Amino acid sequence: MKAPLPTSRRVTRFLGYFDQMDGLELKGWACNLAAPRVPVTLHVLLDGQEIGSVVCDLPRSDVQENIGVMTPNLGFSFMLPASLADGREHRVGLRFPDRSIVPTLITDGEDFLEEDIRAVLQPRYVYESFVDGFSRGALRGWVQQIDPATGSRKGQCELSVFMDGVPFARIRADRFRGDVAAAVGGDANCGFELIIPRHRRQTGQKTISFFAEPGAVELQGSPVTTTLVDDRLEAHLLSLNETVGRLHREIASLRTQIVNLLPEQRFNLADYDVWARRYFNVLRARVAERRQQLGPAFIGKGPLVSVICPTYKPDMTDFVAAIESVMAQTWSNWELIVVDDGGKSLEVAARMADYCRTDPRIKLIRLKKNAGISGATNAGIKAAKGEWIAFFDHDDLMVDVALEGMLQAAHGSDPLVIYSDEDKVDQAGYFQEPNFKPDFDYRYLLGCNYICHLTMVRADVLRRAGDLSATYDGAQDHDLMLRLTEIVPREDFLHVPEILYHWRKTPNSTAMTIANKQYAVDAGVRCVADHLQRVGHEARVEAINNLTIYNVLWPCGRQPSVSIIIPFRDQVNITRECISRILAHTAYKKYDIILVDNWSMEDDTIAFCQEMEKHKQVSVLTIKEEFNFSRLNNLAAASSSSDFFFFMNNDLFVEDADWLETILGEALAGADIGAVGGKFLYPNGAVQHVGVAVGPDGVATHVHRGLRGDDYGYIGRAVLSHEVTAVTAAGMLVRADAFREVGGFDEENLKVAYNDVDLCLKLREAGWRIIQCNNFVAVHHESLSRGSDDRPEHEARFFAETQYMHQRWGDVDLYRRDPAYSQHLMLDQNYYDLVTPE
Repeated sequence: MKAPLPTSRRVTRFLGYFDQMDGLELKGWACNLAAPRVPVTLHVLLDGQEIGSVVCDLPRSDVQENIGVMTPNLGFSFMLPASLADGREHRVGLRFPDRSIVPTLITDGEDFLEEDIRAVLQPRYVYESFVDGFSRGALRGWVQQIDPATGSRKGQCELSVFMDGVPFARIRADRFRGDVAAAVGGDANCGFELIIPRHRRQTGQKTISFFAEPGAVELQGSPVTTTLVDDRLEAHLLSLNETVGRLHREIASLRTQIVNLLPEQRFNLADYDVWARRYFNVLRARVAERRQQLGPAFIGKGPLVSVICPTYKPDMTDFVAAIESVMAQTWSNWELIVVDDGGKSLEVAARMADYCRTDPRIKLIRLKKNAGISGATNAGIKAAKGEWIAFFDHDDLMVDVALEGMLQAAHGSDPLVIYSDEDKVDQAGYFQEPNFKPDFDYRYLLGCNYICHLTMVRADVLRRAGDLSATYDGAQDHDLMLRLTEIVPREDFLHVPEILYHWRKTPNSTAMTIANKQYAVDAGVRCVADHLQRVGHEARVEAINNLTIYNVLWPCGRQPSVSIIIPFRDQVNITRECISRILAHTAYKKYDIILVDNWSMEDDTIAFCQEMEKHKQVSVLTIKEEFNFSRLNNLAAASSSSDFFFFMNNDLFVEDADWLETILGEALAGADIGAVGGKFLYPNGAVQHVGVAVGPDGVATHVHRGLRGDDYGYIGRAVLSHEVTAVTAAGMLVRADAFREVGGFDEENLKVAYNDVDLCLKLREAGWRIIQCNNFVAVHHESLSRGSDDRPEHEARFFAETQYMHQRWGDVDLYRRDPAYSQHLMLDQNYYDLVTPE
């Protein structure tokens, strides 16, 4: 606190005092009575040593009004080095130019001492925060701690919560808030939510306050005064919500208001173990219901499944658990072939002999010499008698309904390869790191073996693909999957979107670490490169950061023509920057730029258009109509005869000279690729776009929005190129033939929003693939050009376009269940939150 002016002190020509220490910041004032208009320079001492000086030239109106001296600004502020916040006591003081001590107020705030302060220094805690209020029965908000010296923003702060002034809870603000990171930067893990327990949801007003710790700094938007919902009102609201949802689903705004009043347990990836234990009960019930529907004939006449389990010196506890997880299968028509790969373990041999006597479905093959993972697996496949062959590691676990769930999903569709989702289980039995996979994605498979476990292959198809090759040990399963793609059509790969397999996570397992697995990284690069060579593709393959994930860089090959189409209205500086970057940073030569001038009004724009048209690669198409993004792009495309269109916002800035060749190479890698999108970052480096997921719960969402630009993302999908259902037209390459085939953008119903999503859905429905190319990176100033849809004047139009998307696509499987995004992940978030199992 600032001190009152001193009433007396020793006579000196210098007057002043040191009245405040705010964290590491020293504050006070000083003046020279002999020369009051000359700022005084003070010396700063730490532990008796001078560490700097500070000039007293800051405003201090409280002092200037009281000392009666005509003097300019005389306040000072000095920031001590951050390294001094080391938990130890230090002596801090200031000296006038004549080396006399600047007086310091002691802790009782009444007297001044001419001595230094002794204190354990602490940094000043600066926070930016906001309490959003109630949503879905919880109080939500966010907070970031800001380092005053560097400006860096840190999440995962601790909060003290008070209800009616009484301590109520202590929580950590560590939930993912991509919207915050996108807006202000810093750590996206800065969100919090507080669910009020039922026994505290009494009627009547309650005041809830939030304070960031350390420092007890109250959050912006705190306190919140609200009337909590009691059980009786909650039941009434639930009933009302069901009625409204059934009779009037399209009134989304009303539903949101009601839902926001209702408590609902939410799960994110950090809650996966709790979610999984609830999910597996639901999964078992779902399989049992399907069993009843298919009837006893399905189980009685169902195919034999051969489970191949190569083993070499396993941990006995984990090995026993693995074998017994197969024995516990609800599907009874299986055989388990355990291949002892020259391990020569008497304990394993004895235990396996017991299992073979107990259950004739279990068979043991002993190899005299160690043949490696590929050789041992081949021996098991050779002995298998099943119609299906499943692959199983000797320390992993199958969910008890795994085989039955796989075969139920295959019933009636006759696939050749089936794979499920998977997770990991640690040594304490906690479920972790779920891998919710997309439907078959060849592009993603080139970057990593996302299929992995549990995988079942028709025995005849597997034998036609050939033995596993020891050349690729460490990546032998990846090599097998790629070889299967060479003989199995993509429609004959079936994804079962259920967690049916648990990787065992131990200190020495691949699931735990890639350390000392360089051979696996090298083998993975070779197997991908060899596969591409076999199918006639020239491409460069390289490991990403020396991990078992791979970057595939396609050469452009032939040189198709590209029209870069950029609508704009005025905003000359932004548009000029966009165009200048294209012209300066595009090595590919066979392109032109079509600037679509949508009724610009400013004089500067006329001169700008004339300037741009002097470039031989730039033309200007003037359209004097109301803004209709779809129509502007359609008209520009109609005026072009290029092989490809690149639809581009005027606030997208490219820097990499190879950007256009990169996405063209991606588009030319497959004759069925209709569109390619890029990875776009906000100016602060956070992710704005790495693909769009679609669905009736929210029409579309930008996955990974707000993530750090260099983060791998969920299962590598922020760095690996992969198939998606939609990409943003802020920067989207579209094959011209495909664009014309589906009728271009919808300029009647989707003038502003969702036109890119609708175009992508039409392309997917027509059989074209869409690639999210994460090798093409650019900076996007989202909505800088036309503003946000959240503004009140846009609400009616945005609502109508949202309703059209539901009506147009609501009955289409592609929209109801995005094949590139798991049904277990929520769409109404911008990161991977989990859908409550039901």
